[in-house]
Amino acid sequence: MASHSGLLTVMERAARKAGGKLRRDFGEVEHLQVSRKGPADFVSKADHQAEKTLVEELQKARPDWGFLLEEGGVIEGDPSKPRWIIDPLDGTTNFLHGIPHFAISIAVEEPLFGGKREVTTGLIYQPFTDESYWAEKNRGAWRHDQRLRVSARRDLADCVIATGIPFMGHGDFAQWTRIFGAVAPSIAGIRRFGAASLDLAHVASGRYDGFWESGLQPWDVAAGLLMVREAGGFVSDFRGGDLMIDRKEVIAGNDAIHSKLHKLVAGALR
Repeated sequence: MASHSGLLTVMERAARKAGGKLRRDFGEVEHLQVSRKGPADFVSKADHQAEKTLVEELQKARPDWGFLLEEGGVIEGDPSKPRWIIDPLDGTTNFLHGIPHFAISIAVEEPLFGGKREVTTGLIYQPFTDESYWAEKNRGAWRHDQRLRVSARRDLADCVIATGIPFMGHGDFAQWTRIFGAVAPSIAGIRRFGAASLDLAHVASGRYDGFWESGLQPWDVAAGLLMVREAGGFVSDFRGGDLMIDRKEVIAGNDAIHSKLHKLVAGALR
């Protein structure tokens, strides 16, 4: 049996409390009050309520920590302490259309010397399936008590790769089309399920062999990037560097697949 830290216990308790409410709201999805946040980017009452629950629960346990929130922005905390990075409902569009593929993502980002910061703990919780993915720096990645490892496939022709597709008002469709044109002929299949946190969790668990996407926000990927690394995988931006958050772009996979995907992506963008 895997045992995780007290910090992860706090995170999972908060996620399960918020997730229970999301499950109930998902059952009443037709009756939700929905408002537009931007072109084709919807936010629901359930989204805000889940975030409120997460903040309240996590503040009880760590009252001096700050937050970076998808809906609520920045809540300042003690700058010498870690902060939470939270997406209360990754896959909002799926949720609002009754598609049972969405997650809560919580990451802990710790301050380092020189003003840098590092994610050291991550949790991705899928309320509908009750799957809890978690990772701690140097302690591996797990689904419940099962150790996760990235796929062992080495040949792109055998691989299923996940991605996100730009949509109205979001992303660079011309860039994505060039990358798709380079990647698709080389692989067994492409999947687009609409929740980047779960895409990365599935790379960590070997369900997907790789992943690429751009236009991502910190709350979409903070927990998932740690999870892939702790499962033995590699993550980078499209240039092969370590600026995934700054450049809002990610390539992920095992060593061989990451390298091959990077070559295809980089070639498409030349």
